[in-house]
Amino acid sequence: MTVSQKPVQIVGAGLAGAECAFQLAERGVSVVLHEMRPVKKTPAHKTGDLAELVCSNSLRSDDPHHAAGLLKREMERFGSLIISSARRSAVPAGSALAVDRERFAAAVTGALEAHPLVEIHRNEVRTLPEGDVVIASGPLTSKAMSNAIADLLGGEHLYFYDAIAPIVESDSLNRSKLFWASRYGKGGADYLNSALDREQYGAFLAALLEAEILPLHEFEKNLFFEGCLPIEELARRGPDTLRFGPMKPVGLTPPSPTQSEDRVPYAIVQMRQENLAKSHLNLVGFQSRMKWPEQKRVLRMIPGLEQARFVRLGQIHRNTFINSPVHLNAFYRLKVRPLVRLAGQITGVEGYLESAATGLAVALYLTLERQGVEAAPLPFSTALGALARHLTESNSSHFQPANINYGLFPDLAGRVRKRDRRRSYTERAAVDLEDWAHRHQTAVAATPAPLASGAAVL
Repeated sequence: MTVSQKPVQIVGAGLAGAECAFQLAERGVSVVLHEMRPVKKTPAHKTGDLAELVCSNSLRSDDPHHAAGLLKREMERFGSLIISSARRSAVPAGSALAVDRERFAAAVTGALEAHPLVEIHRNEVRTLPEGDVVIASGPLTSKAMSNAIADLLGGEHLYFYDAIAPIVESDSLNRSKLFWASRYGKGGADYLNSALDREQYGAFLAALLEAEILPLHEFEKNLFFEGCLPIEELARRGPDTLRFGPMKPVGLTPPSPTQSEDRVPYAIVQMRQENLAKSHLNLVGFQSRMKWPEQKRVLRMIPGLEQARFVRLGQIHRNTFINSPVHLNAFYRLKVRPLVRLAGQITGVEGYLESAATGLAVALYLTLERQGVEAAPLPFSTALGALARHLTESNSSHFQPANINYGLFPDLAGRVRKRDRRRSYTERAAVDLEDWAHRHQTAVAATPAPLASGAAVL
């Protein structure tokens, strides 16, 4: 058996590894998918399910003209397991795509366990396997694998600290002080909101700034990812930072016909449905590294949360990623060892959606290679290609993780009015993706492929 005929070894069955395994298997390539949980646990995961979500339960905006919405649709056109599973387990979240995390993980796990070309091994991979390998071990890569990658690359990983938001039990909240609504009415009344007046906000802010937090080493103090800062870090940037961030009151008015102007909310805390039963709610944007007793004390100052029971309190964990502009090419191959590909957050993309997208891209390239096709990179004008552009063309001296956004795309040709830019980006991306697929004779599905439907033809 030649190397090219052997199964692809995928290390890590998070969103990137799961998507990569499914895409390869659907295209007739056998896969051995390694997941160390539950044999070896991580600081953040709670179960042994594949594609377990440990931070938010949201895959960001589903607006087709938003960069995240565009990326979803590009993935769906290739039959994405992650996006189809998310839609099947979706919970109301306004214009975002959020999921019941248990149903979502169960859907992904079931699809991969049932696929005849996917073999799942529950073990920790401590060294880099031979042959075609995809390292999708995520931001919580084990120490042994992290060391193996660092030894190969000849240097230390970059890293940053990420923070997880608390979850409360819905029936422990005082509903008389809360109201259901979405900002500007988008998507219906999908968020449970708590309105704070100026005095309440001031007291909450003071308590937050005085709360005891978990210490970091001096060299770690500037390593939080900007898109997921703990609320206490935001509060230290100024008294109104939270009001222009996760606690912004715009677009939300409590339903009160007698409300006077001085009772218009000064700040608002939003809670998003965590499961279909609405029994658990996530405090949106309230990542924290306060000590747990302090979190209970401070968060119970929010109107309606005075007796809140916490399913999960906020926590921090180290996220590991490499300096991709130095080490990766546009096909997600390590330059020093081309048979090793990286996918997911370890590459320096940020977010569930983006992680899964890199796994999908790796699978497309690997499949084409095994068919003897010399592939061109996905166009940078597409969302899938723009992620690779960030990973390969960013300045390596200050490389940082990023979510998908139109700032990663090449500029539009000519002058385009601001209100037309998103539509122009999406229209250009659709044309260029079709062209790439046609040139590579790669089937582009109009709708998501059925789960575990058997091998598809590229």
